[in-house]
Amino acid sequence: MIRYLPLVGKNLARHKVRTVFTLLSILVAFFLFGLLGAIRKGFEMGMDITGADRLITIHKVSLIQPLPERYGPRIAAVDGVVDVAHGTWFGGVYQDPKNFFAQMAVETEPFLRIYPEYELEPAEREAWLADRTGAVVGASLAERFGWEVGDRIPIQGTIWRREGDAPWELTIRGVYEPAEKGVDDSQLFFHYDYLDEARVMGEGFVGWYWVQIADPDRAPALAEAIDGLFANSPTETKTATEKVFVQAFARQVGDIGAIVTGILAAVFFTILLVAGNTLAQSVRERTGELAVLKAVGFSDARVTGLVLAESLLFALVGGGLGLGLAWAFTQGGDPTGGMLPTFYLPPSYLAGGAALMASLGLAAGLLPAVEAWRLSIASALRRA
Repeated sequence: MIRYLPLVGKNLARHKVRTVFTLLSILVAFFLFGLLGAIRKGFEMGMDITGADRLITIHKVSLIQPLPERYGPRIAAVDGVVDVAHGTWFGGVYQDPKNFFAQMAVETEPFLRIYPEYELEPAEREAWLADRTGAVVGASLAERFGWEVGDRIPIQGTIWRREGDAPWELTIRGVYEPAEKGVDDSQLFFHYDYLDEARVMGEGFVGWYWVQIADPDRAPALAEAIDGLFANSPTETKTATEKVFVQAFARQVGDIGAIVTGILAAVFFTILLVAGNTLAQSVRERTGELAVLKAVGFSDARVTGLVLAESLLFALVGGGLGLGLAWAFTQGGDPTGGMLPTFYLPPSYLAGGAALMASLGLAAGLLPAVEAWRLSIASALRRA
């Protein structure tokens, strides 16, 4: 069939304007496929790389309700728990409220043990641990604001305030790199001790606990055991795997997966009708030529194959260009300035896009191919 590609190409070039507009419609569809896939990945916030051996414990009522710092040692004593660290959302403002990025006060050493995917140089790690007012930032965040190690940055507290409403002064002691694609490198972490000693309220309380466990298969049982420690207390807890927690957090803005799927289904159904109509019209215009091919010895299967090859070429060229443009667009990272920190087009979407191209090509060419198969030489030549 490869040797007939020049013939297929000539057929497509017969009506150049129609071919170009059909290719553009397919290109736009696959560009949207790639772009919406990256948006979906951004809203998932790295859900697919969350640790299977990590749990998150929050207040039973709401994430915004704090937990006592004293819960940490009790959680660590549960059989099967390997490590525990706590984190607290800071929510400050750097220069302008529009400069949003995640800031968290953490229990530094256990946090670094539980999250090895945040890679720091050994010297930067030691410098951060030694500096009570030190902070580490992600590579993309540092690039966004032009920060370098040693820079001192003021952040105005909105939730946690200091005496006299003075800004919190932090010194950047390290810039972490993501160990793999999808790890959020747009965050800032600093010492919880610095926060706790200087804030005017909330002393001794934290936002949540990260819990590393030895056996991921025991996650439900360990979650139940942790929550059982604080049952019927003034501050009850809710523990779940990190993936479940991230899913619940992401779905607060809606089921992005369902929204994206619905948009893509509508787009591709429309493109299927456009491409199918274009191919059917092309076959009808060439009934005489197809009849001649059959008359000189081309089998029904071979003529049908030519029609399907034309349809597949439409889909592969248009779809390939569209996916390529989407991939190039997403290489620039988050276009929203911090709202979609894990914005990228994963390889699985590229593979899925290739499969979708083939499916679209076959579906669009199916009816024209059947028409070519059934074409009668005598009647086609008389009509021609």
